[in-house]
Amino acid sequence: MAKIKEKAVSYEAKHIMVLEGLEPVRKRPGMYIGSTGPTGLHHLLWEALDNAIDESMAGYCNEIWIILHADSVVEVIDNGRGIPIDIHPKTKKSALETVMTKLHAGGKFGGEGYKVSGGLHGVGISVVNALSEWLRAEVARDGKIYRQEYQRGKPISVVKPIGKISHANNKKAKGKGIGFDSTFPFPIPLSKTGTRIIFKPDSKILEAMEYKWQTIIDHCRQQAYLTKGVRMKIFDNRSVEEKAKEVKPNKKKEVDKFGVGEKQAKKYTFCFEGGIASYVRHLNQDKEILNEKPIYIEKQIDDTFIEIAVQYNDGFTENIFTFANNIYTVEGGMHLTGFRTALTRSINSYARKYEFLKDTGGNLTGDDVREGLTAVVSVKMKRPQFEGQTKSKLGNPEVKTFVEQVTDEGIEAYLEENPSHAKQVIEKCSLSAKARIAAKAARETVIRKGVLEGLTLPGKLADCSEKDAEKSELYIVEGDSAGGSAKQGRDRTFQAILPLRGKILNVERARLDKTLSSTEIKSLIIALGSGIGDQFNIEKIRYHRIIIMTDADVDGAHIKTLLLTFFYRFMPEIINKSYLYIACPPLYKIQTGKEKFYAHDESEKEEIMGELKSKAKSKKLENKKTSKGKGGFDIKEVSEEVEVEPEAEPDAQTGIRGASIQRYKGLGEMNPDQLWETTMNPENRMILKVTMEDAAQTDHIFDTLMGSQVLPRKRFIQTHAKNVKNLDI
Repeated sequence: MAKIKEKAVSYEAKHIMVLEGLEPVRKRPGMYIGSTGPTGLHHLLWEALDNAIDESMAGYCNEIWIILHADSVVEVIDNGRGIPIDIHPKTKKSALETVMTKLHAGGKFGGEGYKVSGGLHGVGISVVNALSEWLRAEVARDGKIYRQEYQRGKPISVVKPIGKISHANNKKAKGKGIGFDSTFPFPIPLSKTGTRIIFKPDSKILEAMEYKWQTIIDHCRQQAYLTKGVRMKIFDNRSVEEKAKEVKPNKKKEVDKFGVGEKQAKKYTFCFEGGIASYVRHLNQDKEILNEKPIYIEKQIDDTFIEIAVQYNDGFTENIFTFANNIYTVEGGMHLTGFRTALTRSINSYARKYEFLKDTGGNLTGDDVREGLTAVVSVKMKRPQFEGQTKSKLGNPEVKTFVEQVTDEGIEAYLEENPSHAKQVIEKCSLSAKARIAAKAARETVIRKGVLEGLTLPGKLADCSEKDAEKSELYIVEGDSAGGSAKQGRDRTFQAILPLRGKILNVERARLDKTLSSTEIKSLIIALGSGIGDQFNIEKIRYHRIIIMTDADVDGAHIKTLLLTFFYRFMPEIINKSYLYIACPPLYKIQTGKEKFYAHDESEKEEIMGELKSKAKSKKLENKKTSKGKGGFDIKEVSEEVEVEPEAEPDAQTGIRGASIQRYKGLGEMNPDQLWETTMNPENRMILKVTMEDAAQTDHIFDTLMGSQVLPRKRFIQTHAKNVKNLDI
């Protein structure tokens, strides 16, 4: 083998890059806030809010303000102890500057500053500082207000006092505006200490810059439930401040210099004395409940405080939300394992004691006792072990034992003291066990059918030739007509088509055994290849892109919702893995001459029509100039071009000569080549990824829209009807 000669490249100490201070955060923001999109933007606010929550959990803060300003500016104020401002012995700088500019610096690593805290990594507020165009920190301590300002993580001023704070100042401030130029930056009544963080996220790093009001409301409501007694006030000043900018100079006196006062802002206030018991009631607000008063258990073991709230409803799904130091642990962890184990054991013990298990053929399983269960498990501890900065899973092994012990004691005591409620719960669990046995038989039938059919799979499935799931995609299509067009228009190499007949079963109010009796759902399960229920295995799925493609009308939207309900209730991991998508077929085809344009909605159609009219007008003027021989154009060429449209009148619908608009009533009206070009070609198509940001909110929406309770659905329609445009009846 010939030796390849290469130019020698030295590798010396000078080539090693050392990122100091907060530079690593700006270089790799995704490592600290997850993404630079909407999730990352809101994560910055959560980090600032977490510090205030930590003060509340420590017992020093009972009021928190979150204020949204124009230009993406946001501030968080608390009446806690205030970040220390004295000189840190190691850094020789103010403790405030140290906390704001150093990674892994904070009062939560040890000592007695915080016994319980969520921000144990010590990078929270410094990350916010690093990813902000500017940030201002103000601290009230020892009767004075101190301030320091930063630009992109670097201090541009020293920590210095800017005034005194007193009860009188607070009363005066209460009537003032709450904008960030306020003379009295602590408008919380009767507060002598506190912290105020106000910042503007850096648009050079973050792709999204608009805070979502509903996202903030949902998050703050959850935190208020988890922190019993804390009062959270959330203000949205954005629209009023934007209007204030438009006020004429001679009218400025009519608007205070803060842009908006407290009474003018859109606002919410949350305070829940019931804590997580109130949270469980909120989660079950539109459901038929079995035990009217939630089972509430609280106990402290060593340095760990455990709270559990449990309530059963008549539904078929389980909703357990677990938290560690107020941080939602999406993937659960040791506290979830301990709770599930103890709940199953306690209910079985009670059922055996009073002979409720005669008809179930043995003990109740975990799935049996969790059907229709809504529970919140919250642990607060000194040294939680989270997996990574996202803190999605709790790993402390001792917590499992603690939660098991507390759950055993609490559930056993409740069942003994409330025999009528206990009987209702056991009867529901027993009914679930019978349904489980029936579902197992039905599931085995489905699985056997899939094996016997081998490569043929469901009769209507037009499979693709690609066997690699990562490269394959399945289109779930509404009706045989659309299925025929899709089969002809697809790329057979990697696109499979499964037409479904009509509307599938609404699985929101159906157990697995009834779900498996649906022919269309059985076909879908076999086509996916992943199984269902306790035999579901995401590794066996045959397609990594599952695309729901329905007509752009009311029936299509209903079918889409039914399919989303099925995936959310029985195959949520498909959503979590980002395998589920929704196709966006066009609603209009606009043709002028040989040119074709497609519009997905009314506004896009109007935009295209505007461009075409402008183009037609310009062409008309150009032809007019050319026919007079001006401008250096070739008269002969233009005259030949004009003869192509001899005496065509402008189209009555479009107002453009030779143009036409076609509205598609369904996918079946589209030719195979049109369906490929607009909806199935990866280079041109637009598909929406189905995600699940807030599990509690998602569950509530599905239960409201697809559940058996009519009143919540009626309220939802009345609330949102005014936002519906161009309803296709």
